[in-house]
Amino acid sequence: MGGYTCISLTTDYGLADGFVAVCHGMIARIAPAVRVIDVTHLVPPADVRRGAAVLAQTVPYLPAAVHVAVVDPGVGTGRRGVALATPGGLLVGPDNGLLLGAADALGGITGAVELTNPQWLAPTVSRTFHGRDVFAPVAARLALGAPLVGAGPAVDPATLVRLPAPVVRRTGAGFAAEVLTVDHFGNVQLAAPGELLEQLPERIRVGGRPAVRGSTFGDAAVGDLVVHVDSADLVAVAVRDGRAVDLLAVRPGDVLSVTGD
Repeated sequence: MGGYTCISLTTDYGLADGFVAVCHGMIARIAPAVRVIDVTHLVPPADVRRGAAVLAQTVPYLPAAVHVAVVDPGVGTGRRGVALATPGGLLVGPDNGLLLGAADALGGITGAVELTNPQWLAPTVSRTFHGRDVFAPVAARLALGAPLVGAGPAVDPATLVRLPAPVVRRTGAGFAAEVLTVDHFGNVQLAAPGELLEQLPERIRVGGRPAVRGSTFGDAAVGDLVVHVDSADLVAVAVRDGRAVDLLAVRPGDVLSVTGD
């Protein structure tokens, strides 16, 4: 029977409490030889879109694994817990749009189930901690090679919840795009594919502010804006030796214009 040697964890649990350790513990009790890779536990609380972006941009570079993601403001409600099969691994988490970008990045969904088999879950399932009682034990069993169908009934992938598509539109002088994420360094990642930036001149404007089109942070003067294609092949805005998010005063969900100067 096949299986996986790794489980990855992506959550909004933070690091001040024991939530992450408990999930590690549940996995270790069932699959002690499986390695756990912590992607991040600092997704802003309940920010499903941010968690989905981090997950989708990370999983292609991890070993084939069972990827657990928990950013779950609907925990304890009628939302489903699901496990998804892809050519590049399995995904386990809530059916709230969190997993689908990663599923696409791993080759697309080839199977999906709802997590309803009580024998795969903790003996008592809390209404507020499915990471511990549902997702971690299911992931551990899948990593050991248990078949996906053992977790519960099949789900039509067309019924899975999808997040609304981010705003990306061409304009006469360039494009406008939604802020997808803001990273630890204050760099602002837009939902626009990098090819849109390549069509613009060297001198451009972002949200009305002057900027340069570059390939790395050092292509701008200290304190100036540089717009570049980031490691995820998306358009991103940075400030050399500074924080673009502060200069632009934006947050995820805002729409920024990028135009020729």
